[in-house]
Amino acid sequence: MSRYHDIAATLIDIECELRSLGQWDKVAPPPEALRSEQPFAVDTLSFSQWLQFVFIPRIRYLLDSDSELPSACAIAPMAEEMYRGLSLPIADLLSALEKIDGLISEP
Repeated sequence: MSRYHDIAATLIDIECELRSLGQWDKVAPPPEALRSEQPFAVDTLSFSQWLQFVFIPRIRYLLDSDSELPSACAIAPMAEEMYRGLSLPIADLLSALEKIDGLISEP
């Protein structure tokens, strides 16, 4: 159960980092934007919005319902790509995303 607690704590870290970067929205996107079928909802959401409105709630739901987690996770590389060229200090966010990748992907 410690793994689930570590994942929950890391989700909080991700939220804190997004907030500190000014990448946490106060208003949710329209429902149709959340129904994207594209990876990371790249056609309807920014990466930060995807983390906030899709990834974090989905993983929290899985944790809260004691459901099986995905067998693999690789969000940090996408974050690196999506934030490339922006002048945001994302090192701590990337660190938290790398941590969540490792925690979810471990057997």
